[in-house]
Amino acid sequence: MNTLFPLEPAFPEGFVYIPGFITPGEEAELYKQVSKVELHNFNFQGFTANRKVASFGYDYSFENLGLTKGKDWPPAFDFLVEKVSKHLNIKPVEFAELLVTEYPVGSVINWHRDAPPFDLIAGISLMSDCNFRLRPHDKAKQGRGSVISFPVNRRSLYIMRGLSRTEWQHSISAVKQTRYSITLRTLRRG
Repeated sequence: MNTLFPLEPAFPEGFVYIPGFITPGEEAELYKQVSKVELHNFNFQGFTANRKVASFGYDYSFENLGLTKGKDWPPAFDFLVEKVSKHLNIKPVEFAELLVTEYPVGSVINWHRDAPPFDLIAGISLMSDCNFRLRPHDKAKQGRGSVISFPVNRRSLYIMRGLSRTEWQHSISAVKQTRYSITLRTLRRG
């Protein structure tokens, strides 16, 4: 079917995408604060990924499969935590982790679901766009047409909760420009 305007992809239940969630001024301020954060290589089960991270609040170790409490996030990020919390109608203290990630040109994130102790995921994209992909986690449901691929623009917010969090995987194609993200996560209850 031909349309005059591009159609939004049919996202899985619980996935929300909000372009232009932060202003250019807020993005500039966040980038300034991210530039002050000491980032280290991300290691996953003995493999060093082509991205750098800094985790605040709770952090999940893929080596010992457990959560540890780390440093509090810098207060300069509070305005973002409050803005996302207000949008989600939750209290800022419900966010247990703030993760800062730098993706150099060419870096990818392979198919995965986030660590099991975390529940809601809110991601803010900074300084460049990326191509985000979703597919069912159940291999029997994977196949032709099962991948949803769409651009995630700088200054946007995506939210994953419910079925999009538990029944779907996500990945990011190789980035064409250096990209930064700030990911906020709540802890799973029970």
